[in-house]
Amino acid sequence: MELDAIDRRILQALQRDGRLQNVDLAREVGLSPSPCLRRVRLLEEAGVIERYVAVLSPAKIGKGLSVFARVWLKGQDADTVDHFTEAVQLLPAVVECHLMAGDCDFLLRVVAADLDDYRQFLKNHLTRIPGVQSVKTEVPMQRVKLTSALPV
Repeated sequence: MELDAIDRRILQALQRDGRLQNVDLAREVGLSPSPCLRRVRLLEEAGVIERYVAVLSPAKIGKGLSVFARVWLKGQDADTVDHFTEAVQLLPAVVECHLMAGDCDFLLRVVAADLDDYRQFLKNHLTRIPGVQSVKTEVPMQRVKLTSALPV
């Protein structure tokens, strides 16, 4: 799907506020409500808009620590990689998982209440996944930027 300037304005507005009412969205992007709604539906049907979510405050729900775990597997064969990715899908504390090219096999972003909570997660879950050889944890000192908005 080719995005035009109006589609891009719609996407920018919805990334700022996914609960924006169609009438307000239409006014913001310079359309009447019916064509605006039609464009939003087309963006949804094309998969450009995957879903709508609420962004929570990690600290206010007791998950104020975010760490990055670099994971090395014992092997890079399909079975080991598939087993690891399936196991990680079942761990709610893992909010991002990336198969990497380079030094480590996977990079995870894990949320926890504090370092002790993360240590328990590491001991009881992550390092118990068959095929995990080692895990190195990076603890950020300050969050400088975090956004889910993509440049459009």
